[in-house]
Amino acid sequence: MKQLMLGNKALARGLYEAGCKVVSSYPGTPSTEVTEEAAKYDEIYCEWAPNEKVAMEVAFGASLAGKRSFCGMKHVGLNVAADPLYTCSYTGVNAGMVICVADDAGMHSSQNEQDSRHHAIASKVPMLEPSDSMEAYEFAKKAYELSERFDTPVIIKMCTRVAHSQSIVEPGERVEPGTKPYEKNIAKYVMMPGNAIRRHPVVEERTRKLTEYAEDCVFNRVEMGDTKLGIITSSTSYQYAKEVFGEKASILKLGMINPLPVQLILDFAAKVEKVVIIEELDPIIENHCKQIGLSVTGKDLLPIEGEFSQNLIAEKLGAALPEHKALDETLPGRPPVMCAGCPHRGLFYTLAKNKCKVLGDIGCYTLGAVAPLSAMEMTLCMGASVSAVHGFNKAMGEEGEKTTVAVIGDSTFMHSGMTGLANIAYNQSNSTVIILDNSITGMTGHQQNPTTGYNIKGDPAGKIDLESLCHAMGFKRVRVVDPYDLAACDQAVKEELAVQEPSVIISRRPCALLKYVKHNPPIRVEEKNCVGCKSCMKLGCPAISIKNKKAVIDNTLCVGCGVCSQLCKFDALQG
Repeated sequence: MKQLMLGNKALARGLYEAGCKVVSSYPGTPSTEVTEEAAKYDEIYCEWAPNEKVAMEVAFGASLAGKRSFCGMKHVGLNVAADPLYTCSYTGVNAGMVICVADDAGMHSSQNEQDSRHHAIASKVPMLEPSDSMEAYEFAKKAYELSERFDTPVIIKMCTRVAHSQSIVEPGERVEPGTKPYEKNIAKYVMMPGNAIRRHPVVEERTRKLTEYAEDCVFNRVEMGDTKLGIITSSTSYQYAKEVFGEKASILKLGMINPLPVQLILDFAAKVEKVVIIEELDPIIENHCKQIGLSVTGKDLLPIEGEFSQNLIAEKLGAALPEHKALDETLPGRPPVMCAGCPHRGLFYTLAKNKCKVLGDIGCYTLGAVAPLSAMEMTLCMGASVSAVHGFNKAMGEEGEKTTVAVIGDSTFMHSGMTGLANIAYNQSNSTVIILDNSITGMTGHQQNPTTGYNIKGDPAGKIDLESLCHAMGFKRVRVVDPYDLAACDQAVKEELAVQEPSVIISRRPCALLKYVKHNPPIRVEEKNCVGCKSCMKLGCPAISIKNKKAVIDNTLCVGCGVCSQLCKFDALQG
């Protein structure tokens, strides 16, 4: 039966039907739903790993054991998993191994706009790029066949629009292949230098065979229309090109983006008068076309940054877009903000009040950088806050140690923060690290992590005790505070910055959006007491506003956390 499916859900359905047996991923928008949907199938073992490197290594281990496997991540997560990726390209696989990476052109929820095709090229691993949900579903199934035929992991590259849009899918039945026998093969799987040097030629020969395969494979197709214009494209850019040009152009749609074909492209170019390359982000296809001797138009007309759209394609290529296909892109701005009752707000208010330098990390708490709190001065990548505060303090000395903290979420700490903390303990800087423990992986939609005590299905699981872990890593000073208690937060921050040894503060309060969290009644405003001083507005809580010079509480948002009441000197905000 045909269904409308989210691209990520369709990909998960493809994994299921292909007989995938083991899935290990780390959540990251826009990739998260693939694993969440796969976890709904009892036939597939699914887990959240502490980070993407671990996830890929788990998938490799399952493949080695003879079961089809999968790992998923966003584009910056592939950086973390690059170490195993580049080497399992050399080892190859036993059973099929598929890797999904979801790029985020436009940076809707990411700290950079990198193009994951570079990883596929550099690691010499084939990459498929679906343009809608049906292709995501089909490519997932075919990726396993490709993986086993060519003895290689296969990357499926999604993007925000394909991952989070819906189109029609016609699902089928699960076909579970038999387990591939595991055979000891030291020369293939033990990548010490003497073996690895013999595997490199195998990879190069595989790439040559994959390039030949790309010339006439199911992933690439030619759609001939008007021969005055030929478009070579992929992914969502294909959808935009079709909407703008329809039959007024001929299109070579590339679904296999690495390795790219040669003769197929040359033959297509010979049939048209002009070739235009439409691709988001870097000129991967364009550069390939130029390397094989073609004169093409691409980034000289189209931007190298940001998402494309129907409007942009029509404007840049001088086409007339039908009115019913034009998008109204003049939407009002809606800046992100921490939720009402967010447990991080009180901690960030305390840090800002004490004029602390705050080195931040990746998570919803990164919003501590925006006004009115403006309490964060650096965000780089997962775990970097902890390593950076050590380097900052080693460079600046006591001036830095007395005023600088690192903040990192519980899930991010498990992902990449532990090694930085080990460095502080080992190399002894007087650094203060604050772990923002909200009992969940918040930014990507409430996924479990190793500190929560539950697995991906919500069943009881191993639980890491943060206090014990920090003590075991060599920290004598480890304390827990409630971020709703501003006085306790203030005392903890001042005391830990003052001591002459490394310390950890765990700011612990569950995310206000978790279903099991019981909230207090909304805060009431005693108007006669309110003098309009706007002290409460310093928190940036979306439940608080000012009307007629008086504080107003939105009862539909307020969770009664009471942080604002602690700022009011006139007892105007009452719980």
